[in-house]
Amino acid sequence: MQISLTFKNVDSSEYLKSHTQEKFGKLDRMLDNPADAHIVLSAEKLNNIAEINLNCGKIKIHAKEESEKNMYSAIDVLSDKVRLQIKKHTEKLKRHLSRDKFSIKTDFTDFISSNNLVEESIDG
Repeated sequence: MQISLTFKNVDSSEYLKSHTQEKFGKLDRMLDNPADAHIVLSAEKLNNIAEINLNCGKIKIHAKEESEKNMYSAIDVLSDKVRLQIKKHTEKLKRHLSRDKFSIKTDFTDFISSNNLVEESIDG
């Protein structure tokens, strides 16, 4: 995952960078395609704000989290939000792709057993 960080009204520190890389690097395993994430960390009055734009193939996620505690808690909650959105999208995709795709053999045997029909082989 390609992660770019932008700091607004916040001093950039190696701890914030490594914490962000650690949290969002884990999300890369959940994605099928390479992803680009643009993360903005900002401070306004008493609020610490973390915002992300994530693009990965057909998945486009935008999320924002505010925290009064500190920037680390905003990053943690934001990563959890994005993880849930990715999980929701992949589950939806799996349900969509697997719908109405049953084995012909299974459907045929179910049809025969439900209608009390007998299978006979025809030898020519």
